[in-house]
Amino acid sequence: MIDIRWKAALFICALSIVSVFLWLISSLVTALVVFALGLLLYLVNHIRWIHQLNNWLKTPDIRQVPEGSGLWEDVYSSLLKYERSNTLKQTELNSALERFQIVANAIPDGLVILSAANTIEWCTSHAEYQLGLDLKTDKNLPIVNLLRSSHFIAYLYNEVYDEPFKLKDVKSTESTLEIWLIPLATKQKLLISRDVTQIEKVDAMRRDFIANVSHELRTPLTVVGGFIETLSDMEGAIPSNIRSYFGMMQDQTTRMRRLIEDLLTLSHIESNTQAPDNNPINMSMLMNMLLNDANALSQGKHKITAQTNPHFDLTGAVDELQSALGNLVSNAIRYTPEGGEINISWQLHHNQGVFSVSDNGIGIDQQHIHRLTERFYRVDRGRSRETGGTGLGLSIVKHILTRHQAKLEITSELGVGSTFSAVFPKARIIQK
Repeated sequence: MIDIRWKAALFICALSIVSVFLWLISSLVTALVVFALGLLLYLVNHIRWIHQLNNWLKTPDIRQVPEGSGLWEDVYSSLLKYERSNTLKQTELNSALERFQIVANAIPDGLVILSAANTIEWCTSHAEYQLGLDLKTDKNLPIVNLLRSSHFIAYLYNEVYDEPFKLKDVKSTESTLEIWLIPLATKQKLLISRDVTQIEKVDAMRRDFIANVSHELRTPLTVVGGFIETLSDMEGAIPSNIRSYFGMMQDQTTRMRRLIEDLLTLSHIESNTQAPDNNPINMSMLMNMLLNDANALSQGKHKITAQTNPHFDLTGAVDELQSALGNLVSNAIRYTPEGGEINISWQLHHNQGVFSVSDNGIGIDQQHIHRLTERFYRVDRGRSRETGGTGLGLSIVKHILTRHQAKLEITSELGVGSTFSAVFPKARIIQK
């Protein structure tokens, strides 16, 4: 196929040759008139084809592509090929989109695509059912206009999506949805909703069972412990050859009571669906309390230091956070050999409040770190028993931090030491 530029050049050359020939056999005026008329007809012809092309582009139809002549024959031929290729790609794209819609709607979880401005761009039928949406009417509407839970709105704008959010079903207070938000590379978000009603019921039954059993065991253990303590204090009540057994009984009773108290605490935190208090906490005062408790627990066996940034405080439930942060401090003391160093710190890092406890103790192997917050998980069962641990402390810490939209970060090296950090979001920081 000859390039259309060459075709145009050939026409101009042919017209020029004819005009020169007429000049030679006739006159210059005749040659110029013929050349001008030729160019005019050439231009009119192009205008006519451009007009047809413009009309076709208004309502493109591959079945009615104009059949040009001359230069325009190549143009319309190329346009027809392009349109056929575009139609084929569009058909393939529609087919792929249809398959994706079928697969996405087959997933039992609800899927919602949110824009950078948190408006609804697309969702599956399961998401419509679970969240009470209608894509036909709700498309491009902000998700917060439809899911009006204040806790969900805080979760959405907090932009910390390490843990899922539990949402009571908008259609039934007996149903519970687990919401995951996954940031995408295009600044969009993928919202995944999962019906966890049955799982929540099973968990509630488990929590109630543990709480009831623990509550029932606490009273008899208190009675038994009281009798053992009374007998141990009575002069001559216990023969000297079996007195050591009473000491062992007292230690095990105390350990069981501590375990039951931790179980009750964890059960209470898990079953508490209410948001924690949002009261200002004087962190300088809290740090001093934690330092005093640490020194009392250590009894001078460790070198304990504290660094506090006095220019910002925290909001939350002071009793819960004191328990969680104190647990991190007591763990450091229990697992740091005598003579070791422990540092307690409260600092601002990337607009987030970071409470950390560092030690140069025994450290933790990397394979255990991701499981430390599991209930009853122990790196060294023998050492945990010696230090009086119940295996529930870090699980309690994790649940308290989660209630405050915070997270627990752990770094450790075996034989070097560990750092446990509670990282609080910017929304809970109070600048002084």
